Amino acid sequence: MLRKNIQRAILLVCALTLVTFAVSRAHASYTFKVHNKTDHNIVKLLASEDGKTYREFDIGDGIAAGKIVTMEWNQSTDNGKCEWHFKAKMDDGEETEPVEFNFCEKDLVLEIG
Repeated sequence: MLRKNIQRAILLVCALTLVTFAVSRAHASYTFKVHNKTDHNIVKLLASEDGKTYREFDIGDGIAAGKIVTMEWNQSTDNGKCEWHFKAKMDDGEETEPVEFNFCEKDLVLEIG
C-alpha cells in the first residue's frame, strides 16, 4: 500500500512538472523588426502603451544607421493592447517624434526616420 502511494506521488510530481513546463513554454515569443532609416545610430528605443509614459525597450548595443534588426517583446506585455507608441533616441542626442504602431499586424516593421 505504501509503495503504491509513493508511486502515485511520484507520478503526480512528474505530471505537475510537465504541466508547469508546458505553461511556461506557452508564451509564444512575438518578434518584430525595427528599420533605422536615419543617418544616425539609435541608442535607445522608447515604448509607451498610452503615449505618455515611456519605458526603454532593450536594444542591446543599439541599431546602426540603415540597419534592420529583429526584436522580441517581453512576456510581461502579453496581455497588453495592440497599439504602442515608439520613439528613438539617436547618437547625436536628438529624439524622434513618437509614432503609433499596431502590434497585432503580422510581420510588423517599425520604420524609424
